[in-house]
Amino acid sequence: MTKNNTMGIEDWRAFFLSMPAAIEDMPFGPEVLVYKVAGKMFGLLAWQGEPLSMNLKCEPNLAIDLRAQYTTVTPGYHMNKKHWNTITLDDTVSDDMVKDWLRASYNLVCLSLPKKVQNELQCRT
Repeated sequence: MTKNNTMGIEDWRAFFLSMPAAIEDMPFGPEVLVYKVAGKMFGLLAWQGEPLSMNLKCEPNLAIDLRAQYTTVTPGYHMNKKHWNTITLDDTVSDDMVKDWLRASYNLVCLSLPKKVQNELQCRT
């Protein structure tokens, strides 16, 4: 059953960059767009693959649950498998759900920053 996802690469780039103080970088080369807040990664977008895929930070127990529930959620490719998931954007999971996971990834990283920075960015628990 398809979820009728409509977001393409530019939509995902814009959504990553809509997070407060988010920047886009390419420290690993042009194949992977890296998204950071205050110098810390909260997401990666492998934009040249078909379908697209992204890596998002995740609370470890939730990461395991999501992998068990969705075949397109796997341990983070080239990342710490305990804290990162790779999501293949093939319509198995809705864009809205992936957006929720992306926001959660941002918030996990935001809440790991110094309190002053957290207050400036208005990080949410």
